[in-house]
Amino acid sequence: MSIATLSPWRKAGTAFDAFGRQCAAAGGGFLRAFFIDDQACHRGLRRALADTTYLIDSTGLRLDERSAGWARFSTGVCGAKVHVIYDAGADRPIYAEVSAARVHDITLAQQMPIEPGATYVFDLGYYDYRWWAKLNDAGCRIVTRFKKNTPLRLLKQLRVPKHGPVLSDCIGFLPAARQMNNSRNPFQMPSVKFALKPTPARSCAFCATISMPPPSRSPISISAAGPIELFFRWVKQTSKIRHFLGTSENAVRIQIAVALIGFLLLRLTQAIQKTIDSPLAFARLIRVNLMHRRRIDRLLRPEDPPQSNGEQMTLQWT
Repeated sequence: MSIATLSPWRKAGTAFDAFGRQCAAAGGGFLRAFFIDDQACHRGLRRALADTTYLIDSTGLRLDERSAGWARFSTGVCGAKVHVIYDAGADRPIYAEVSAARVHDITLAQQMPIEPGATYVFDLGYYDYRWWAKLNDAGCRIVTRFKKNTPLRLLKQLRVPKHGPVLSDCIGFLPAARQMNNSRNPFQMPSVKFALKPTPARSCAFCATISMPPPSRSPISISAAGPIELFFRWVKQTSKIRHFLGTSENAVRIQIAVALIGFLLLRLTQAIQKTIDSPLAFARLIRVNLMHRRRIDRLLRPEDPPQSNGEQMTLQWT
């Protein structure tokens, strides 16, 4: 049920070819545009992408009873989920999938592409040791919330500075048995458990791979949720994604894909001007001036009066 792998670096010709192949494929995703081809991508660009931080999360969308055939969650409740990989550095999504709301987050995460060497930040919905082991085998670093009932076999207690956001820091092994059964846990690498106090009234425990350097663990953990939550809010409110024109699975997926493409186009357009910093303000100005022929960098300036032709008669209306 993949709908998109989104990136502005893909060449136009191959993007259209990929779009055609996806449309022709039975049961496959219907949109695959603006995406990065691992084989065609420049090596320097791939190295730069490997050093980025990706946020993984999902958001729910309420549907009505007409979508019950594919999106029923419970009695009288229907909905869909949008699962997103968000590039925190570029401030834009690079991958998105749509599923019924009853599909668990980790089920879709196991099908997502993995960028070797990248850092992935996610919440408790992706608490799965087998998937963590897959990320670790690809050389990725992970940061996630730590479940309170998860035991940790302590190896070393690390010192933390006083009066800082870090309350505790230690290294240990996760349980040898996997969750929900007694099978062997495939993620047997040493892990770091650290507790933060991002606000005076709240403290959180996090788990990270030991390859994550201590200076970068705290800033990533504290600021991880902000960008992707703002993105979901922007898509739902600015793109009017809360109201769907169709009820079928394909119609819902198409409207979500159009909203994501619109978000990318607005971000790329905003990047070529320096006048308007706020994405929301820029989107509102684009909406107002959509049918006017105006330069992007002059949206805040008053329109120039039309030049009159001296050889034509001018009508004075006032």
